[in-house]
Amino acid sequence: MSQVVIVADSTADVPQAMLSEYGIHIVPMRVAFGEESFQEGIDITAVEFYDKLAKSRELPTTSQTSPSQYVEVYRKLMQDNPGASIISIHLSSGMSGTYQAALLAKTMLEEELGEDLDITVIDSLCATYGFGLQVVHAARLAKQGLAAKDIAAQVIDLGKQRRLYFLVDTLEYLQKGGRIGKAAAILGTLLNIKPILSVDSEGIIYAVDKARGRKRALSRVIELFIKDFGDHKDLNIAVCDAVNPEGTEEFLKLMSEHFTLHEVVRTNIGAVVGTHVGQGTLAVFVWPA
Repeated sequence: MSQVVIVADSTADVPQAMLSEYGIHIVPMRVAFGEESFQEGIDITAVEFYDKLAKSRELPTTSQTSPSQYVEVYRKLMQDNPGASIISIHLSSGMSGTYQAALLAKTMLEEELGEDLDITVIDSLCATYGFGLQVVHAARLAKQGLAAKDIAAQVIDLGKQRRLYFLVDTLEYLQKGGRIGKAAAILGTLLNIKPILSVDSEGIIYAVDKARGRKRALSRVIELFIKDFGDHKDLNIAVCDAVNPEGTEEFLKLMSEHFTLHEVVRTNIGAVVGTHVGQGTLAVFVWPA
């Protein structure tokens, strides 16, 4: 059986230990502060990014990886792994053109080589570990020897089972980045109101609810998960923060009072997603165990 190689862009925010364990290939996206440009996860860590963000007078900008960069990644992987299938999973097409860039790269490489290539490009319809969990699942299945088409089908199915909510301290970053409407940005500045956001079936951010203060917002998130999963009590969970882990343990404790938590992943929201959500963000991703 041919080997299956897993590729993702850096916004998956998969912890380094998992990347190493499963041999996942990460293509870095870029974040820039003025003229200073950094490759996410290579030239700048999450901790360094948020420190720089707090001190910066201007908001950073992000740029997706170009199709030609994906062409080079796919070409090298094919040379290093003859006969292997490639599964390439990417940040939601509702938030970025990264998925389209990877698709275009496949077409460009097929035209260059004059043949159809065994490359499957998947739109995760999510961000940060919301699609990182799909990347890790794909890598685990590849390690078990499953065929590429079976892995792809399971990855897409897992995306449909995933539920997520996230809280931001301010909607300023999402508003300026064009990721959410201006009315919601005004709402977030009033009376310590914390908007509870999610991502819809098309991979686009939307407002689910709101609560006064972080503690009430977290309690509301747990209520939403109880509603989402009903009698299904065995869950996996990932908690992603903008290097502000305060309250994570308390939140996990509250979740464990309602569900049996199996895999528990903690990770940081990286520089690219962090540019659009800012400091103080907490994202929670839950999927059936």
